[in-house]
Amino acid sequence: MIIEKIENNKIVITMSSNVDIFGIQRLIDYGRYLEATSQSKAKQSEIDKLADEVNENWWNQNKHRFSK
Repeated sequence: MIIEKIENNKIVITMSSNVDIFGIQRLIDYGRYLEATSQSKAKQSEIDKLADEVNENWWNQNKHRFSK
């Protein structure tokens, strides 16, 4: 694996094609999360509360798919 910092504040990661694609996708998703939240001033407690609300709303809309 090669990690390079190049012009315009970019990072290039080169990996073997033998690496599991699912794992790479998780790594990319985490990188996007870091990039998206790098300037955030939100507190962890606010983020946790929002996540709980989203999960509760999702469950209320989808629980019929999982229960008989």
